[in-house]
Amino acid sequence: MLGGGYGNYQPGEYSDDTQMAVVIAEVAAAGLDLRTDEALDRIAKGFVVDWLGGGATDVGAQTRSLLDRAAHTPFREAGGAALLRGIGADMHARTGRTAGNGSLMRTAPVALAYPGDPDAIVEAARAVSALTHHDPVAGDACALWCLAIDHAIRAGELDVRVGLDRIESSAYWSDRITEAEAEPPSAFAPASGWVVAAFQAAWSAIVRVRAIDDPAERLRSGIVAAVNGGGDTDTVAAIAGALLGASCGLSAVPDEWRSLVHGWPDLNAEGLARLALACRRG
Repeated sequence: MLGGGYGNYQPGEYSDDTQMAVVIAEVAAAGLDLRTDEALDRIAKGFVVDWLGGGATDVGAQTRSLLDRAAHTPFREAGGAALLRGIGADMHARTGRTAGNGSLMRTAPVALAYPGDPDAIVEAARAVSALTHHDPVAGDACALWCLAIDHAIRAGELDVRVGLDRIESSAYWSDRITEAEAEPPSAFAPASGWVVAAFQAAWSAIVRVRAIDDPAERLRSGIVAAVNGGGDTDTVAAIAGALLGASCGLSAVPDEWRSLVHGWPDLNAEGLARLALACRRG
């Protein structure tokens, strides 16, 4: 919130995590079903043409590699999602490494679009993740986190295990969650560019504050713990903040933070809140 850092951000300026989330949220707010080709094509265009081409302050290595290739291809909105998925599949075939944290960091708007509909949440989370992250482990992470966000909104509880029965590799993820609960966020910092480690770091930070009764203190302490864990700090904090915010609510965000928050494409805290509400169906 002080500004500076990698990318020389202004005080309170949000980074690529929230910028990419805004692209998804705008499509959901337009009333489109995020599982459809039309919606996914619009998100693809938003990533490549609008964001990368006009507003990105930072881009993760895997995401940049994929979007740069798409940007140097004659880009048409119709079929844009298929183009991104094709590039991602090729990257995975060549490198076997497409499980970065870049889809999990932006996934929160997916949860907002389908309140109380876990099947739709899982399907949409996987579809939006796969635009840039071919590895299904990234889709697993997004599905689990979105289900936890939905649960937090509706029940006020912080429980990332609520979606395990909808993930084929549930035993793997159960073990990773247990590891996160046993170790501090800093234990996962060296590998936090990997989606699993970023997931673990964010959940580790949340577990250490979820017993705090006051929502404002719980949210503030959780985000600070996520940042102080080190590693890919803005991404881990964005992941943790999405789930903490779902359980604590907007009123829990400190006034001094809300007054500073702003970023591409010219949104402040009030604008982000309106956009989040517009994502909600039903």
